[in-house]
Amino acid sequence: MYRHCLQLFCLSGLSSMPVCEVKRRFVLLYGSQKGQAQSIAEGVAEEAGDHGLVAELSCLDNSEKYNLEKETAPVVFIVSTTGDGEPPDNALGFVKRIKRKTLASDHYKHLCYALLALGDTNYANFCNCGKTIEQRLQELGAKQFYPTGYADDGVGLEVVVDPWLDGLWEAIKEALSKMTSDSTGYLNVDAGASPKETADSSPPDIQLNLLSITDCQNCELKTEAKDAEVAHVTLAASLTHSLPPLSELALNVPLLPPPYLDVSLQEAETTEQVSIRENLHEVPISKAVQMTRGDSVKTALLLELDISACPMMTYQPGDSFDVFCSNRATEVEDMLHRLGLYDKRNHMVHICLLKDTKKRGAQVPSYIPQNISLLYLLTWCLEIRSVPKKAFLRALLEHTADGVQRRRLQELCSKQGAADYNLYVRDPSLSVLELLTAFPSCSPPLSILIEHVPKLQPRPYSAASSCRRHPGKLHFVFNLVELPACSVRPVWRRGLCTGGLFDLINPVLVFPGKTESSSKAALPKIHVSWRPSCSFRPPADLSVPFIMVGPGTGVAPFIGFLQQRYGKQEHPEATFGETWLFFGCRHRDRDYLFREELEGFVSSGTLNHLKLCFSRDGHEEDADGATDSVTRCRYVQHNLLCNSQSITDILLKQNGRLYVCGDAKNMAKDVNDALVEMMKTALGRDQLEAMKTLAALREDKRYLQDIWG
Repeated sequence: MYRHCLQLFCLSGLSSMPVCEVKRRFVLLYGSQKGQAQSIAEGVAEEAGDHGLVAELSCLDNSEKYNLEKETAPVVFIVSTTGDGEPPDNALGFVKRIKRKTLASDHYKHLCYALLALGDTNYANFCNCGKTIEQRLQELGAKQFYPTGYADDGVGLEVVVDPWLDGLWEAIKEALSKMTSDSTGYLNVDAGASPKETADSSPPDIQLNLLSITDCQNCELKTEAKDAEVAHVTLAASLTHSLPPLSELALNVPLLPPPYLDVSLQEAETTEQVSIRENLHEVPISKAVQMTRGDSVKTALLLELDISACPMMTYQPGDSFDVFCSNRATEVEDMLHRLGLYDKRNHMVHICLLKDTKKRGAQVPSYIPQNISLLYLLTWCLEIRSVPKKAFLRALLEHTADGVQRRRLQELCSKQGAADYNLYVRDPSLSVLELLTAFPSCSPPLSILIEHVPKLQPRPYSAASSCRRHPGKLHFVFNLVELPACSVRPVWRRGLCTGGLFDLINPVLVFPGKTESSSKAALPKIHVSWRPSCSFRPPADLSVPFIMVGPGTGVAPFIGFLQQRYGKQEHPEATFGETWLFFGCRHRDRDYLFREELEGFVSSGTLNHLKLCFSRDGHEEDADGATDSVTRCRYVQHNLLCNSQSITDILLKQNGRLYVCGDAKNMAKDVNDALVEMMKTALGRDQLEAMKTLAALREDKRYLQDIWG
């Protein structure tokens, strides 16, 4: 999938298979949340035949298709990580099974494996699912036949995935040969190949697969430096044009993904539509308030939903929910025009599998209902704002008439063009429509879009209220996302969901300093579904102290925490543990969210310590009366360090909890680094021991994160 010489495309069907094909099999298991790990695994399965191998592909939770307890062939795992270091939904059962303490230490002594872990160093628990699986496999006696790859989406998965896949094939063959040798007494090696030790099969750049988090950050710096080296040529380059040396290089591009859908349009007999999704509630927005001043860098909005008519939508502080927003009507219309299908927008879409498809495990997408129109498909089913993957660019090659445009698409999906892909496609969050607009000679069939454009995903938000304080209501807060203009996007555009919500609430929006509107306009409605949290909740035991870190809109769930705790008179005999909140923003008078409510919590004793920092103001004074210079406590992590003794006492001596909510790319990492320093000082230990202490707190669910990229 990831690398294959362009000259070999026409020969892809000529690869010969060994006579003993059945003996040259390996098991390929994936765990995937958004489809990346699954896509890579499917690519490996497709390419296996070119290497004389047979891959038995399966999802990790589909245990009926494989049996590791009796497996003697090599096993390859490709797994991603989701949430706060959690396994993907389709790997939860597998991880639970292998973590059973009743398993013997030699349970998997017969097993040999390789593992590719996908993650993002912008999040604290980098590749945690892969690391968890690997650690447990080794504890149960499994042996590794190829070094583990830790791919970082923060700098581009291909930096690690490409070389890891390059070396995988020879490693599998040698593992199979070694197994044959062990069982028969002689080596079964391909003609012309010579036996080598497994370690020697690693490609020259295999060190990319052994990166720690720090190493990945260094790798990112090296990538930036490399980009700087070619800056002199990218100044005149663009999405649609390249310059030497890239324009003169021979290219390694992905294999053509096998088509697998047969899509046709039929005139509709009725205009009725199905419901957009199951388990969705349509609820009215009863109030909308802009929480920041007009001159603030970011625009933060608070929405109140009336859920009184949805008795099933009960929630606890710390829970989150999904807002399901459709694609914008103007963009759907533009896409229909671009595909030349505007006149057929009301035709019904019929989708089935191609009879002769070579794609293993091909299925009609389950998220596309039957009996829907083309207009409905593009409005509610496909994420047409998604960033095109390299496999999609490769598929578009077959439908691009202009030679110059074909060459540029080849470059963008090739290994040699990885930097250009990041610069012109990935980094500016280029959409599918923007890409197609930039390459006018490309005329893909509808089936290509359905095969490659992912499912339209809902957007999650944290509840910023408590049912105790606001019965029948639900509050949430968000920043209005704005993507800047670029060479292929002449004007800026708002985020899909936040922009859609903003358009809905404009008639009833209340601005800072203004009273609520008396407008009789009908209340807008949105579609929501529930995602209850299992762990990101305040302690059930009121005596347990806890610390909350939530700058900006990250404070949202903690408003619910404190509203739930408000009113100690309801528990006159209870002992209440200390509560701390570390909040920060740019300016006290522009974007200090929930100011009156937070100060009220302090006055009532619900919140014992409110630690504030305003990064662009000259100084700040917290609710405890202390004043610090901006150079000392500019951000929440600085305030944590200033209160190190109290924080470590709560966590290490009082069995307290720590909650972090907000930005993953900077804040959450900086807070974690500050905690490591605090633990080093408190324990008198080195960095490794401090990190182990934090890991133990995570394992005990006493250090919890609700973070986003």
